[in-house]
Amino acid sequence: MSGNQLRSQAIRDVEAAVPPAVSDQPATPGEVFGTNVFSLAVMQKRLPKSVFKSVAATIERGAPLDPSVADAVAVAMKDWALEKGASHYAHVFYPLTGLTAEKHDSFFEPLGDGSALAEFAGKTLIQGEPDASSFPNGGLRNTFEARGYTGWDVTSPAYVLENPNGNTLCIPTVFVSMTGEALDHKTPLLRSQQAMGKHAERILKLFGHANPEPVVSFCGPEQEYFLVDRHFFLARPDLLNAGRTLFGAKPPKGQEFDDHYFGAIPERVLGFMIDTERELFKLGIPVKTRHNEVAPGQFEVAPMFERGNVAADHQQLLMTTFKSVAKKHGMECLFHEKPFDGVNGSGKHVNFSLGNAQLGSLLVPGDTPHDNAQFLVFCAAVIRAVHKYAGLLRVSVASATNDHRLGANEAPPAIISIFLGDQLADVFEQIAKGAATSSKGKGTMMIGADTLPVLPTDPGDRNRTSPFAFTGNRFEFRAPGSMQTVSVPMVTLNTIMADSLDYLATELEAAVEAGTDFDTAVQNLLTAVIADHGAVVFNGDGYSEMWQVEAASRGLPNLRTTLDALPELISDSAIALFEKYGVFNSREMHSRYEIGLEQYALTIGVEARLTLEIGTTIVAPAAMRYQTEVAHNIAALSAAGVEPDASHLKAVSEPLSALRSALSTLGEALAYHPGDTAYAEAEHARDTLLPAMAAVRSAADTLESIVADDLWPLPTYQELLFIL
Repeated sequence: MSGNQLRSQAIRDVEAAVPPAVSDQPATPGEVFGTNVFSLAVMQKRLPKSVFKSVAATIERGAPLDPSVADAVAVAMKDWALEKGASHYAHVFYPLTGLTAEKHDSFFEPLGDGSALAEFAGKTLIQGEPDASSFPNGGLRNTFEARGYTGWDVTSPAYVLENPNGNTLCIPTVFVSMTGEALDHKTPLLRSQQAMGKHAERILKLFGHANPEPVVSFCGPEQEYFLVDRHFFLARPDLLNAGRTLFGAKPPKGQEFDDHYFGAIPERVLGFMIDTERELFKLGIPVKTRHNEVAPGQFEVAPMFERGNVAADHQQLLMTTFKSVAKKHGMECLFHEKPFDGVNGSGKHVNFSLGNAQLGSLLVPGDTPHDNAQFLVFCAAVIRAVHKYAGLLRVSVASATNDHRLGANEAPPAIISIFLGDQLADVFEQIAKGAATSSKGKGTMMIGADTLPVLPTDPGDRNRTSPFAFTGNRFEFRAPGSMQTVSVPMVTLNTIMADSLDYLATELEAAVEAGTDFDTAVQNLLTAVIADHGAVVFNGDGYSEMWQVEAASRGLPNLRTTLDALPELISDSAIALFEKYGVFNSREMHSRYEIGLEQYALTIGVEARLTLEIGTTIVAPAAMRYQTEVAHNIAALSAAGVEPDASHLKAVSEPLSALRSALSTLGEALAYHPGDTAYAEAEHARDTLLPAMAAVRSAADTLESIVADDLWPLPTYQELLFIL
């Protein structure tokens, strides 16, 4: 079949798509939620009282894990999993690929009489040993050094993952080398959580909380994604291999009408969402919100807040679940930050807060923030942390894929700043001048129709252009990309907050010890913080060109690309910070720098080879067929004595010539090897491969708008974005 016939058949297949059969499982969230989770409630029923108390103390209060309880937990976990139909268990870990990894082992051990016995010992629960040689390590180990260990993370609950052919008990674990260095994202997240909590509790004690509950960070990641029909997806080698379209002319209609945002959810998509939520509810993932996003074919799901460590695990599981359920519905779920040029890309906004069970969120103001000194101290810690370590926050979201999105209309700029809103900004301005004596409190909004309720108004609007915005009871970090793990920005946030809280606690303790009145000490400290770090506060339009100029005058870094940002990881100040709080050592920091360079170069390298292949074997042949057809028609007209119009032949021939030239340049760029360092490869990818790919795309997209539709082989944006 010709290209158009294949596309037409795909459209007919989409129209004929039948949704999967409705599940006969209980449909209400109350019946389903957590049914496949080895939760505290399940443990309380199945464990001896003393064992349960020990495990609960570790989970809820951060007490050291007592190894002697492992056997009892393992037996109860095994029996529960077998009742759920599990035949295998898997230590699930999160290597530096950014994806989820797992090694499955059977519960059953053969006996001498030909039968088998299900066994699961405490030592097996606590520790596993997957091969570590083929995971990214950034020089932490040699390829022939294969030993790596997984270690049970008791703070993140085990769960049973269902499959039509059998179920598996999944146990969240850390993943470390035999020297104890982190080969994963969970280990530093747990370390950073502990460091931040320690110094947050010092602040609380200064405010009169004698024995505060452990302070933890909370995370509520908003996940944006695209859905496309799999018939179209499989016909696009670029989507299949790179997760984004490397070719595609702008469609006649995009998102300019803003008609997709919060629009009625298409029936097929809603069916997918409902099935996805059912699976997530069973796994104890508290998804709360679903809606259409700005771009056509784009959607969002948002869970409720959870402890940062659990939220990170659940986020990885959510993405896996979305992928598998989408396939059952004949669709592909795209998490790439910019799968389609010219429409909004996808982010993963990380809503960050900290608190404990006793006090709730510590980022919730009182009736008026100037009366809430404790709240202002924690806010000041955020301001100081973001200003002092803006480069680290930028690098925590750096990737070749997110570079396509940052700074565009749907994402904040690469300049890291804080939006406080009118009320908080006003309070801190007063503090900078000496003391806060008034506050812009909440009011009410009169809508003008008697039948409508009076709505409360917030004292500050939201700012979608800000990378780090206060939204009433939390800070929203809007820069993370939709494809990345939330662990990386959470590690950075926890660590820089540990540093700021440590600094503030030390200053207050010293002032009080010197005899300064505590309220005066707080006032003086807040004034000093806002004077030293207030430059990071910006409530204006982050997209404006004037902000670029103003930010530079304020001394705020503008790290436009991943390659600009990565050196922040190995700066002296960054290494000193992470070593001080026991999150990373110098070797671990350098390993992440090397992995970042390698992943950047590999990602662009794959895209460049795909661009060359698709341009050479699909786009150019289609254009040449059309060129031949046009030339043949011109010749036929001339032979018939009709003066032909050759302008269309020229319109095809010129971009085709440009395409051939651009493909030749790209081929030469791919053949060139700039050196044996990871940085040289990454620099070549940014400065040579990306421009060469852009030239190929420009010519190809021009041809797409000229070549006869029945000859164009690739599903178009019009089909990918609007036929679902």
